[in-house]
Amino acid sequence: MNLTLYVWRQEDRNDKGRLVQYEARDISRDVSFLEMLDIVNEGLVKKGDDPISFDSDCREGICGMCGQVVNGVAHGPRKKTTVCQLHMRHFKDGDTLYIEPFRARAFPVIKDLIVDRTAMEKIIESGGYISVHTGGVPDGNAVLIAKRDADAAMDAAECIGCGACIAACPNGSAMLFTAAKVSHLAMLPQGRIEAGSRVCVMTEEMLKQGFGNCSNHYECEAVCPKGIKVRFIAKLYREFIKAKGNL
Repeated sequence: MNLTLYVWRQEDRNDKGRLVQYEARDISRDVSFLEMLDIVNEGLVKKGDDPISFDSDCREGICGMCGQVVNGVAHGPRKKTTVCQLHMRHFKDGDTLYIEPFRARAFPVIKDLIVDRTAMEKIIESGGYISVHTGGVPDGNAVLIAKRDADAAMDAAECIGCGACIAACPNGSAMLFTAAKVSHLAMLPQGRIEAGSRVCVMTEEMLKQGFGNCSNHYECEAVCPKGIKVRFIAKLYREFIKAKGNL
């Protein structure tokens, strides 16, 4: 299959950036989206041109580093699918694809399709952990957890921190990401000890890093490759109100 690509090229965060047209020729329907970009880059290198810079690591849909916006949709047109797991059979011969980086005030462009996600890591560093006693590993059955709570915590823990929710939100909000991290720990007894301080410091850090507020557009849930539900944002609000009431 043959495709026309318009790829965002930007040298660094200070460069204005622009869309550049490329032709992707004789692309197999069986290759992934990133493999298609690899093929295009091979052609650019042979011509002595600068290859397209993009992030990737696992290429198995579990790390989120591959995040790109394809035709206006974070991670592309397939629901619950990361770009690295998006295959070219989901496109048609002759299609025109616009490929851009995740766009948000808190995501400065490093180069081309690579953005700096340090702001998300800062949120985790501020409180996304639990304090435990060092020493021997406790018995896994020593702390009883209801299956409903364990399942809900696991649903929240599926978040891979890719940033698609932020890129899709018109406000550039990290609320779904933060809510997933807060909810995951708040639903487990090990995380309840610091639940009050955690939700406060992580929410404050989220705002400090320049993320916007949630205004219920639900775009975050729509593009999340792991299907994280917006109900976790409601959980974050409840935890926040509870924490502020106990201060």
